[in-house]
Amino acid sequence: MQIGILSTGTYLPDVTISGKEIAELAGLPPAVVEGKMGIKKKHIPGLQDHTCQMGIVAAKKALEKAGIDPLEIDLVIYIGEEHKEYPLWTAGIKLQEEIGAYNAWAFDLALRCGTTVMALKVAKSMMLADPEINTVLLAGGYRNVDFIDYQNPRTRFMYNLGAGSGAILLRKGYEENLLLETKLITDGSFSEDVVVVAGGTKNPITKEALENRQNMLDVLDPEGMKQRLEQQSMTNFLKVIRESIRKSGYTVEKINYLAILHMKRSAHQYVLDELGLSEEQSIYLEEYGHIGQFDQILSLELALEQEKIKDGDVVVFVSAGIGYAWGATTIKWGKGD
Repeated sequence: MQIGILSTGTYLPDVTISGKEIAELAGLPPAVVEGKMGIKKKHIPGLQDHTCQMGIVAAKKALEKAGIDPLEIDLVIYIGEEHKEYPLWTAGIKLQEEIGAYNAWAFDLALRCGTTVMALKVAKSMMLADPEINTVLLAGGYRNVDFIDYQNPRTRFMYNLGAGSGAILLRKGYEENLLLETKLITDGSFSEDVVVVAGGTKNPITKEALENRQNMLDVLDPEGMKQRLEQQSMTNFLKVIRESIRKSGYTVEKINYLAILHMKRSAHQYVLDELGLSEEQSIYLEEYGHIGQFDQILSLELALEQEKIKDGDVVVFVSAGIGYAWGATTIKWGKGD
């Protein structure tokens, strides 16, 4: 039984910050932020851009594009960040209510910026295993830019974090935009390298913690993490792509479009070069920054708008999330052969 993508939706806040403004906040040359980091601008949350709320907007867009009744949805999987309207809160249930998916049930799923790719695998497995799950909505929002301290050089590689949301509607038996195979890798040796120190059970929020900016993202061993992660990350990026493609019955040479998260410009180019892909076979998200697990959905929508993807093309979503996790999913776009 095939699982197909009915539609997608994205939302980006109206408020943006430019690479030059980030450079000024961080005390860096604008050429470093715009050139090396690849951030010309990024979206940041406005007053009403709460995490789940942004996911609701994206979900409604996906429903409108698909032209289906929310009552047809059997399952809602929230794929947004854990940083949301309230702590200890199941955002998927709120999202289900707001879009009118009253016949569905809902839960939240998280793997940092690897959540969308992982959720596609989970959703497909559940749809194939359960005859009662035929239509699934994945949706959520992201605003981890709230945790960025531009005065902390240890977190420079995360200055691209922004805000936005995305949604994907899946249907069993839909013979277009076929969801094929996924490969995931997690490596727990990096699990405590990137953390928000205060706010959990180890270090509750205190006046002193706030004064010391311990409620912001930090890297506890920046030099050690760089030495251990740099090459391994690129190796795992390529591995999940190649394995997803292989499991889907293709070779790397058959990739037509790579929907890849925003990263520094040199790393983006390295992945393309290693796969033998041209710059036209991807989109570098320098006008958007990194909106976490929604980069791949945004990249897909931009590519469709720019006619970089046509019927029958092989599209690969690839992601990475702190923790560390890498994932890739292969999609046969359009009606195909």
